[in-house]
Amino acid sequence: MKQQHHFVLVHGVCHGAWCWFHVKHRLESAGHRVTPLNLAGAGTSTKSIYDVHSFREYNEPLLEFMASLEPSEKVILVGHSLGGMSLALIADKFPKKISAAVFLTAVMPDTTHEPSLVLKQ
Repeated sequence: MKQQHHFVLVHGVCHGAWCWFHVKHRLESAGHRVTPLNLAGAGTSTKSIYDVHSFREYNEPLLEFMASLEPSEKVILVGHSLGGMSLALIADKFPKKISAAVFLTAVMPDTTHEPSLVLKQ
């Protein structure tokens, strides 16, 4: 039996979970579990983008989702555009819950600073 993976899809700026429609369908057709998320103020998020004042607030849906995973569950993160910074943040905060991170034409932070530095500033 083929191993099933859990993919978490993170959109970029001015997008939402909707932008992963085709990718979601193909991964699910291959038997994988797929969770495309809307970050705060994006897609079908109920929060207005004008009420998002920090990168932490913007990523709150992703932070909450990762915190809700079972301790032994690992996911494959896929981020596009600014979603790459979100991936770096999550990899820094939840390293044991990630089996891989895919930066798809995405922002990659430098290696001099911890990715969570953006939350502190």
